[in-house]
Amino acid sequence: MTVLVTKWFGTFLIDEKSGRITDKRVMPHDAHAVALKLAEMQRGGLLDEERELAASVDGKLSVGDRRQSELGKPMLFDSSFVTPAKFGFDDAFMHEVMMDLGKLRTSEPIPRDRNLVQAIRNLDDQIATINLYDERLHEWYGMHFPELADYARDSRYADLVARYGDREQVIEELGIEISSIGADFDPDDMRAVQDLADTLCRLYDDRSRTEEYIQGIVSEACPNMCAILGAPLAARMISLAGGLERLAGLPSSTVQLLGAEKAMFRHLKSGKRPPKHGIIFQHPEVHRAPYWQRGKIARALAGKVLIAAKIDQYHGEFRGDALNQELARRVEDIRRRYPEAPKKPQKGKKGRKPSKRRRQRCGRT
Repeated sequence: MTVLVTKWFGTFLIDEKSGRITDKRVMPHDAHAVALKLAEMQRGGLLDEERELAASVDGKLSVGDRRQSELGKPMLFDSSFVTPAKFGFDDAFMHEVMMDLGKLRTSEPIPRDRNLVQAIRNLDDQIATINLYDERLHEWYGMHFPELADYARDSRYADLVARYGDREQVIEELGIEISSIGADFDPDDMRAVQDLADTLCRLYDDRSRTEEYIQGIVSEACPNMCAILGAPLAARMISLAGGLERLAGLPSSTVQLLGAEKAMFRHLKSGKRPPKHGIIFQHPEVHRAPYWQRGKIARALAGKVLIAAKIDQYHGEFRGDALNQELARRVEDIRRRYPEAPKKPQKGKKGRKPSKRRRQRCGRT
């Protein structure tokens, strides 16, 4: 049997039994040209030299890398005896090739889903910062006008404080009649509070722009996932997985539990009940379902999400509507088959410990 093996310095056909090199295509002594070929290999492509050598083999061909599975059956083969020194390559040249390879790979275009991961994490940071600033503003401005929290929330609250500050002007803007129990602020104190409120308003605007940016990326890069989960949840799942490519390579059971890692580790460590779903719980079909149906629906949804992720990753045709219909039929089947909660097993009565007199009567001490 002949084995096709590719090293950084060349591609070789090797006889499996004798270990003899029957044919070869050695890389050129040009560091940049070799780096280009290695970059293509790392992206999962096949080299022209590999296709040429594979076509020259009469009979069964095996390959030493899964990347080459198009040419033959992958197998474990020890090719350590094929060394670069035998073909005129030294360590200095290898160092030059690897430096060029690193420069090539780092300058490649970044997939949009990688930007999506960073955008989601940026959004999480913005939400955490907004919560801190909002809490501080409520506590600070609440000394002047505590009743405002009953009439305005979130960005509206910050906007009123930033624009008007004084409670009389805020009351006039709201068009209400109320007598506040708050204390008066000096102009300098009010200016400091308004600066804080103005900063919070800008943070709310930044969050809105980030959400629009995320919506645009998900709709463009992941239309099938977006059709099943909606843009926010699809973006969250891609972020938790570390990218669309990694998500597409996960098993559906892992997709089902993304976001529930702590609960899973707690189950493995202490033996507590395992989680049935992670962030996928935010999907309406899951969180609206009765508790005894949620695990089954989450499992079905995870399977459809994984199919959608694979289609989006490898640029297949849009099948979001068909996947939604299949999911709806599966959910309806689950509801029909499991309409009622399972009955809990009845615990038996605990046996009573015999009294001292009974033990003596039975001859026990």
